[in-house]
Amino acid sequence: MTDMLTIEFPCDYPIKIIGLGEDGFAARMLGIVQRHAPEVEGFRMRARESRNGKYLSITVSIWASGEAQLRDLHRDLISDPDVKMVL
Repeated sequence: MTDMLTIEFPCDYPIKIIGLGEDGFAARMLGIVQRHAPEVEGFRMRARESRNGKYLSITVSIWASGEAQLRDLHRDLISDPDVKMVL
């Protein structure tokens, strides 16, 4: 028997976005997140550069309403050419 992790919605849900640390990347990611979670403010995002500055890791928490919202948000994030990974 396998135990499956289930998420009970609505809930606070952290998302990590890793991409090329180009100018405007963080603002663009915030814009995408806000299309799906309009309540998210820029101050709720944390950004961290890689050692050499090539990549930027952004962590943001949203108030997730359901699986469809998360699926759509993930699809839009990974469609950006500078995004390398979404966790």
